[in-house]
Amino acid sequence: MAAAIAGAVAAALLLPLLWPAVAVSAAGEGRRLHTLFSVECGDYFDWQAVGLLHSLRKAGQPGGVTRLLSCAPDQLASYRGLRIGHTLQVPSYSRHPRTGDWYPAINKPAGVVHWLEHSPEADNVDWVVILDADQIVRGPIIPWELGAEKGKPVAAYYGYLKGCDNILAQLHTAHPEFCDKVGGILIMHIDDLRALAPLWLSKTEEVRQDKSHWSTNITGDIYGMGWISEMYGYSFGAAEVGLRHKINDDIMIYPGYTPRIGTEPLILHYGLPFKVGNWSFSKLEHHEDGIVYDCNRLFPPPPFPREVEVMESDPNVKRALYLSIECINTLNEGLLLHHTSVGCPKPQWSKYLSFLKSKRFSELTKPKYWNSLKVENKLTVQHVALSKSRHPKIHTLFSTECSSYFDWQTVGLMHSFRVSGQPGNITRLLSCTDEELKNYKGRDLAPTHYVPSMNRHPLTGDWYPAINKPAAVLHWINHVQTDAEFIVILDADMIMRGPITPWEYGAKLGHPVSTPYDYLIGCDNILAKIHTRNPSACEKVGGVIIMHIDDLRRFAMLWLHKSEEVRADKDHYATNITGDIYASGWISEMYGYSFAAAELNLRHIIKSDILIYPGYVPLPGVNYKVFHYGLRFGVGDWSFDKADWRNADIVNTCWAKFPEPPDPSAITKGDQNARERDLLSIECGKALNKALYLHHKRRNCPRLSTTIGSISKKIEEVLTSNKSERVTQRSSTTTIGRNVEPMDVTRQQAVERATDTVSRVHGSKRLARSSKMWIFAVWAISVVVFLLVISMFFSDRRRSASRSRASRSQKAHNLTMKQTV
Repeated sequence: MAAAIAGAVAAALLLPLLWPAVAVSAAGEGRRLHTLFSVECGDYFDWQAVGLLHSLRKAGQPGGVTRLLSCAPDQLASYRGLRIGHTLQVPSYSRHPRTGDWYPAINKPAGVVHWLEHSPEADNVDWVVILDADQIVRGPIIPWELGAEKGKPVAAYYGYLKGCDNILAQLHTAHPEFCDKVGGILIMHIDDLRALAPLWLSKTEEVRQDKSHWSTNITGDIYGMGWISEMYGYSFGAAEVGLRHKINDDIMIYPGYTPRIGTEPLILHYGLPFKVGNWSFSKLEHHEDGIVYDCNRLFPPPPFPREVEVMESDPNVKRALYLSIECINTLNEGLLLHHTSVGCPKPQWSKYLSFLKSKRFSELTKPKYWNSLKVENKLTVQHVALSKSRHPKIHTLFSTECSSYFDWQTVGLMHSFRVSGQPGNITRLLSCTDEELKNYKGRDLAPTHYVPSMNRHPLTGDWYPAINKPAAVLHWINHVQTDAEFIVILDADMIMRGPITPWEYGAKLGHPVSTPYDYLIGCDNILAKIHTRNPSACEKVGGVIIMHIDDLRRFAMLWLHKSEEVRADKDHYATNITGDIYASGWISEMYGYSFAAAELNLRHIIKSDILIYPGYVPLPGVNYKVFHYGLRFGVGDWSFDKADWRNADIVNTCWAKFPEPPDPSAITKGDQNARERDLLSIECGKALNKALYLHHKRRNCPRLSTTIGSISKKIEEVLTSNKSERVTQRSSTTTIGRNVEPMDVTRQQAVERATDTVSRVHGSKRLARSSKMWIFAVWAISVVVFLLVISMFFSDRRRSASRSRASRSQKAHNLTMKQTV
């Protein structure tokens, strides 16, 4: 026992002597880490720096952090943010000292070069993490845990850097085959950074001066202004040095995007606008915002987690919303702590401040650790392996307008998208005038990109809502950066039954996939000869489009232009030329698509097994991926026509839905083709009603099962009673695709009566309730009046009795007095 105690004491005495050796050994493992980020002198970067520095502390990022501050001498005199974090001042390259070019983004490589040359920190570091200021870090970024090696940095994927695949890389690097589309976060060994940094700067200058290759189709820069030259400078410099990146597509995410199932991103990069319900945030709206210096002022708070809980039923989409609110909440938390640290008075209590200080928020934002994530190793792979082993990214688009008619279609499509297993994200392209948008109630129905309405053409005054589709796609292409390689374009009046992917149908660059629209006879006659120089390439397609993003970027403008051109060609509106049964140019947008594709010689892979119109007999054994309910369809006495519901506010009327289709068990087992047709029609009708039911449930509509039944019954009665008033159904041989047909007057009147019934059902409920309340009030008043009358009656009786007693007493008193006298 004495020997053990003596040994322990000896060990304790020797430990201080051995510690330097242990420290040297640990340092010898090469795991000293430092984090860098670049900013400029100004309020815009100051609030970003406060948010990033706070998130790094909260995440437990090891090692030091240096803010590389680029300031011109005349800026420093008035700059207020010198004390924000550990800072190294570096010369400003915003105005290039040699060329005079104004390009602030070059400060990033210039700042890194300056840090390597002039900072003692650079001599005592093994690994460097380089971030952007507009990021929130959710957990420690450890190079060796993420798989970084010397010669093999880790970075995030920036798929839009298309210059790695074309003449740009061939001009600016000797090793274009090594060019990787990366950025956002850079994790590399210090020796690699020393080799790369000078080339990063010089290649940035080189690409910036190559104005002849700034165009969008070469660089992917949506502005075509050389604004992403610094990113290419990095990729080309890394290729020149021979660095081969391990590209991680899950470590970073833009708020508003949906993360891959099973992944937990470590970085939120809020470089793009994003929204949650009616709340939204865009960093560009705070370009001159001095929020860092305004005591206790924060960014507008996003919805609380419990509010997000009821917005979305899909778990993965809901997780994306949580990431969005976490981003801004962490940023606001950083501002709050910064204000406290500079001596601001204690802020007034609010529900939001209480939440930021709560245990609940602390739990939600505790550090995420990469080692603990259940992520397969294949998620961190080299770029070469990535392109061979994994499917390309997909983004789905659909176009709508600000109206109740498109809202219920949106609800149907969005629900089907969630349950279909479609990869990637989806965006609703919403075409609205400013006036419409003020009163619009459906902002939260889908992830939305807002576009100007082209219903009334701004130049010609032509009323043609269908042109919103190409106009919206063009607006999205020009205003949104996407890393998706393929775009799937759908119509709002569709229900998805399964995923629509380019790899299943063979889509590739120059060869989009679409479905046959054989009624577009203008591809075979004078119409195509007038409107395209390549009429032999005109293809009768539409409905579903799967197109490579590079094709879409070339194609979108021409699609809009050709739609305008065909729409203006009124001399050739005739049905025998266009196939349009209304001979009104209503399908000009479809021809715009076909003619534009022919002009660019895009040759479609035409698939008849993707889409079916309910009411059509399916091909044997085909599992269609999309219902397109653009035409009337029915089973027995039940039928559905989307045009009947043009003015019905189904989405904002609690528990409103469409008449229920028959039960599948009621379908006879006779003709197999007819049976399959009817089963698909029933499936489509039920899918729409299920989507509406879940929508109303998310909106917390009251549980009124009797109301649901009465609404459906009343609507069905009105529609049935007006069948005789309707115009004969459209010929089944004429398919008008996605476009909305003009409605005749009698149908419109019938639909308005059906629509009125929806509100009358709810109105009658309210009237019944108010009548009951009125009866109760009258009864209560009657009781009160009765009690008052009774009270008055008995009060009079008591007064009369009292007077009678007093009179008798007085008479007795008088009599006594007389007798006494």
